[in-house]
Amino acid sequence: MSEHGERLDRCAAALADVDALLVTDLLNVRYLTGYTGSNGIAVVSAARRVLVTDFRYQEAVQPLRQVLDVEVLDRDIAARTAEGLAELAPGAERVGFEASMPYGLVERLRALVPAGVELVPVDGAVEALRRVKSATEIAATRHAADVLEVVYGRIAAGRLVGRTEADVAWEIERAIREAGFPELSFAPIVAAGAHGALPHAEPRDVAIERGDLVVVDIGARGASGYCSDCTRTFAAGGPPDPAAAEDYALVLEAQLAGLGAVRPGAVGALVDQTARAVIEAAGWGELFGHGLGHGTGLEVHEGPTLRQTSEDVLEPGNLVTVEPGLYRPGRWGIRIEDHVVVTEAGHEILTPFTKDLVETAG
Repeated sequence: MSEHGERLDRCAAALADVDALLVTDLLNVRYLTGYTGSNGIAVVSAARRVLVTDFRYQEAVQPLRQVLDVEVLDRDIAARTAEGLAELAPGAERVGFEASMPYGLVERLRALVPAGVELVPVDGAVEALRRVKSATEIAATRHAADVLEVVYGRIAAGRLVGRTEADVAWEIERAIREAGFPELSFAPIVAAGAHGALPHAEPRDVAIERGDLVVVDIGARGASGYCSDCTRTFAAGGPPDPAAAEDYALVLEAQLAGLGAVRPGAVGALVDQTARAVIEAAGWGELFGHGLGHGTGLEVHEGPTLRQTSEDVLEPGNLVTVEPGLYRPGRWGIRIEDHVVVTEAGHEILTPFTKDLVETAG
């Protein structure tokens, strides 16, 4: 059986309180069926698995007929799907819809479903399946992570001083695309000096100065759709302020502690606290304000999470980031992030570029 066929089977088997599920989130549709178009709905039940799309994709979806039925309708496929539920999900009386569906659309569909069919919200059914990755998904993520090693190598060997953050960000994007990746996981973060104290800073047309710490957070998304994510912090053109170097060593200690806690059975909140405790013990807990990490996959942020309130339990096949940071307003920011896969024995790092504080030549 194909991987998408197996996913559809798992989805159908997981439907506990409904007889069928309308999957409208396009990433979830892609995960279940392999469909990459802009207008599609998957209808999953024990009786039938159907992809509904419009005439623009009638040729592109032909290969998908190997794993499910395909119905090509007019452009208003949501309304047509609701009206045809008796055929698309035979015998279904309670039909779930994803909680992300807009309220207005839900009410419209409720008015269109056949008599005797009840639409009920279902939260996170497909997302729960997406958390544990197959060998194929891990390989796709590894491929997207490999290119980051090349990009960081270029930054380390090149010049930062005098270049603008925006120029460096554009070079990163160009390098990832020229390596054959159709898009990035997110817009590159390049933040120097005091600007680095903003965890999600946007690159500016401001020149990087000698001695600045420069936070660089990048990711690539391959043709498969799977994302990579990695952050390194560089010292531009030579040694930074000694206090900044001390902060860097502290963040690295916290990052290594967090990595050491990533293993099957670990609870997200406890992994977060393992890393956070290092920074708190030094008296700077208030300067680490975000969670330790997040899951990745077809989205760069998905479950499971590593944060103070997380009850998620790690399993082999989870892909997560480990990224403590320390942000001193008006002075500098530091973040060190690895992308890892949880294994039976613990974890494997997919982003092995050095975490020593690299001082660029210029």
